[in-house]
Amino acid sequence: MRGSLAARLVLRRSSPASQFFLRQKVSLPTTERAKDAVVRPEELPRFDYSPPAYSGPAGDEILAKRREYLSPSIFHFYKTPLNVVEGRRQYLFDEKGRRYLDAFGGIATVCCGHCHPDVVAAIVEQTKRLQHSTVLYLNHAVADFAEALASKLPGNLKVAFFTNSGTEANELAILIARLYTGCHDIISVRNSYHGNGGGTMGVTAQSIWKYNVTQSGVHHAVNPDPYRGLFGSDGEKYTRDVQEIINFGTSGNVAAFISEAIQGVGGIVELAPGYLPAAYNIVRKAGGLCIADEVQAGVARTGSHFWGFEAHGVVPDIVTIAKSIGNGIPLGAVVTTPEIAKALTRRSYFNTFGGNPVCTAAGLAVLRVIEKEKLQENAFVVGSYLKERLNALKDKYELIGDVRGRGMMLGVELVTDRELKTPAKNETLHVMDQMKELGVLIGKGGYYGNVFRITPPLCFTKEDTDFLVDAMDYTLSRM
Repeated sequence: MRGSLAARLVLRRSSPASQFFLRQKVSLPTTERAKDAVVRPEELPRFDYSPPAYSGPAGDEILAKRREYLSPSIFHFYKTPLNVVEGRRQYLFDEKGRRYLDAFGGIATVCCGHCHPDVVAAIVEQTKRLQHSTVLYLNHAVADFAEALASKLPGNLKVAFFTNSGTEANELAILIARLYTGCHDIISVRNSYHGNGGGTMGVTAQSIWKYNVTQSGVHHAVNPDPYRGLFGSDGEKYTRDVQEIINFGTSGNVAAFISEAIQGVGGIVELAPGYLPAAYNIVRKAGGLCIADEVQAGVARTGSHFWGFEAHGVVPDIVTIAKSIGNGIPLGAVVTTPEIAKALTRRSYFNTFGGNPVCTAAGLAVLRVIEKEKLQENAFVVGSYLKERLNALKDKYELIGDVRGRGMMLGVELVTDRELKTPAKNETLHVMDQMKELGVLIGKGGYYGNVFRITPPLCFTKEDTDFLVDAMDYTLSRM
């Protein structure tokens, strides 16, 4: 009786495939045995910090206030929303003091780590001296940051205009391009996300992020997606559509082409090799400027390069920056050449908080921390290790259709059928929820909502990587 009871319990807890092999009294295949052998990861890597006891409102109370007083358009992750009360480096803490491994980084925003002491000190010291004035007066904080930022960019990209967000930066870049060229038409790439303002919503090319309002003069080129695209990894073939848009959708001249090097919201999609150089060449022949949206891929996140566009061997005419450059402080920037920057002098353009001394002091501190702690190198080394381990999971689980990205900007796409590439949206939500219960926070994206977005702080370690992948392995083994 004991033997039969044990057998019944094993059958209940095993996968369908393992149940079959047990009933037939034959050996499990290696992959099935490996899945059943996955051990639940119990402890996060050691970390020398414990937060003080939290005395604020509980998560249920906060959620009730959100529902009553905040826009109903605001959504949250997880069946039971997480109440985050404190952060340190690559970790977050909830109201009960439980620690979580943050592999989302506030949507690719936390660069140096949560509450990095150098960044916090720069913010506090500047706030004590001068919290806000205006760029109509002189202050060294904005000038020092502009100089440091220019030193990180190639060619003659040296003139900055500061904003509060990536949306604002992209809006301004589009305006500058239209003013400089005298043309109105903008070309962007399908599946891209560039913001939710009036102009940026137009160049954003996913219906889930677009309202039915006027969005004129924008054309969306075929996405050079190596995984789902028509031409696979042949980047130059995709650029035929860029040329056809110019030939048949415009006067023959355009204002600009805007693109991410790695589509973030779109599901961590790397543009096919050879696409950007060919697209830039076509657009410049049509009189247009090339805008690199580095809001997510920029500021050392990809590891191999400081800017995402550098991996493609191109130099844009305008670069837009946000997110990581402030490590969580609202800070964006548009950087271009002195000649192109003059276009804004035809009228008065002003941003009250753009170039705020506290924000720019934070930005300068971020650049210094990246250098001091060699975070770009860490993003490359640890990111490569993380990608290698995720690819090993892909070999193990049919549910994983693709692993992609660079450095600390990685995507894992889940599909229910590898050949048809059927999006596994429900499975994605389930895995996210279960990984949260294990202590790991990851994001999701892609048009179908079936891609894990893994964009941790750049101080992420190999030990963190092992815990993340082990948690994902354990979760997938139980499905």
